[in-house]
Amino acid sequence: MIPSTARTAHHSRTADHSRTARSAAASLAATGILTGAALLTVAAPGAAAATGPTAGPAALAAARHAATEPTTLDTLARFFAREGAVTRSAAAPRIEGAAVPVNTLDPDFVAGKPGAPVARLDYLATTAVSSDGQKASLWTLPKEGKDGGWQVVNIASGDDETRYAAEGTRRLPGGTVFREPQTDAWFVQKGTKVLPLDRDAVRAVGARGTTLAAYRARVRAAYGDKLPGSGYARSGKAGGYAPPAAAPAPEPRTAAASTASGTALTATSAAAGAGALVVLALSGLTVLRNRRRRETP
Repeated sequence: MIPSTARTAHHSRTADHSRTARSAAASLAATGILTGAALLTVAAPGAAAATGPTAGPAALAAARHAATEPTTLDTLARFFAREGAVTRSAAAPRIEGAAVPVNTLDPDFVAGKPGAPVARLDYLATTAVSSDGQKASLWTLPKEGKDGGWQVVNIASGDDETRYAAEGTRRLPGGTVFREPQTDAWFVQKGTKVLPLDRDAVRAVGARGTTLAAYRARVRAAYGDKLPGSGYARSGKAGGYAPPAAAPAPEPRTAAASTASGTALTATSAAAGAGALVVLALSGLTVLRNRRRRETP
């Protein structure tokens, strides 16, 4: 069963464990609404906590397999038909290409922890395409308590994850493609170099990119006082990774989500920005967020 909502959203990486995520999911289920911006303290399921999921060949293959399961394809058909562009029976969703790792800015890197990588793995993503050309991204995480098993936990419109993974490989082969929470800017990093992959990232670091040291200084200045355990986080305020006030608001991007097998929603499914997450109950499908349409610089 894959649940459903609409929201204006950006993404945050978890620095906590499944307890926080389950709590957020329970709150969502009880109220039907989740407002505010996502903090770094919002957590992913237990499978993605601490060490996070892995992105080896076996995991990538398992994630893609989960995306092709009949129940997932049925949910995709409903998702593609949600606005009437195509009927559920005619949607004929298919999975395109391989699963890719999706990384998000690491709070330890922001905090300046020695040896911390610039980003952590959040989940694996696969692109689905409908008969009329619509695209959706399937987010997958390991099943709890089952070795090797993966499940789809979210469906979002568009193909940001696989598209930026490909663009990052083209720009810096062997680099780490990642996004910055809240601003949802996409970057690729390799060695001492950080390059922008979309317009938000260009606004942040310039068209030619920046050094890793300069990037760390920037994110520390922007987010260093909003990390887990900070007074900002303890105050209960949301929006740990908000962009400067002058930055333009992101455009919406529609999405849907899954909480298969009772697993809580991922951290990246947390509500953010000025929008709200509203449960719509759409024949078992829950549209979770509006995700922006992105463009490369």
